[in-house]
Amino acid sequence: MYLEHFGFTQLPFHLTPNTELFLGLAPHYEAIQMVNSALSMGEGVIKVTGEVGTGKTMVCRMLVNHFSEHIQLVYLPNPALSGSELRQAVASELAVVNNDSTRIVDDIQLRLIELTQSGKQVVVLVDEAQALSDEALEVLRLFGNLETEHKKLLQIVLFGQPELDQRLEQYHLRQFRQRITFNAKLRSLTLDETVAYISNRIAKVGGAEDVLSLTQKKAVWRASQGVPRLINQICHKSLVLACSQGRAIVANIDLYAAMHDTFDACKPKYRIPRLWGWS
Repeated sequence: MYLEHFGFTQLPFHLTPNTELFLGLAPHYEAIQMVNSALSMGEGVIKVTGEVGTGKTMVCRMLVNHFSEHIQLVYLPNPALSGSELRQAVASELAVVNNDSTRIVDDIQLRLIELTQSGKQVVVLVDEAQALSDEALEVLRLFGNLETEHKKLLQIVLFGQPELDQRLEQYHLRQFRQRITFNAKLRSLTLDETVAYISNRIAKVGGAEDVLSLTQKKAVWRASQGVPRLINQICHKSLVLACSQGRAIVANIDLYAAMHDTFDACKPKYRIPRLWGWS
């Protein structure tokens, strides 16, 4: 791998979200602030949506890493559950011992009351929420009804693709939709944000500033359309190609090849930056 070749301490553009390399750019920072504010106000259901690769999982992990000690987290990374499976998953996360499925909601409620009385705030994070079945959404809606006279016993944060918004527009889901009090939408990065994103990652792993030139970073933005996952793919492949040729910096031919090897990227027509046309 190219770590030693470029003097990096770790991979700067790995596809697995790495919170050590997080940069608080506007779309992600605003989403994190919105969720934290809504949770502090005791809101029941909160939703964060964004296209594939825009950083939902990174935002989710940043939230988890910086939650206060008083927050009791229930993390559901696999939303492809039936209603009964979802109830069991929540019970398991809350350490509820249940041998009678007909009483599981009552047992969960008793556990939530115990946690609330001990000063805990229970937050359910659901990743890839667009995959939730209607039955599972109904279970979450009913969980959202669990409350004392003054506050919710359980708060829910949904992370999903735009398909989640489309599903929630359906008439039969209107009850759940109306319980969503705060929404955030992750957008693609602007040109300036993309340049800052690439530069930040290279700097944090100890790389030289000129490994990718400013012109090349701008070309990455054009090819990726500002989608962080595509930015990572293109930059990673460029570095692999440059390393294989023994180059200390990425050449335009490396970047050109990386863009053409990235399926969802816009493709340059010419190899020379000043002449790059786009498909």
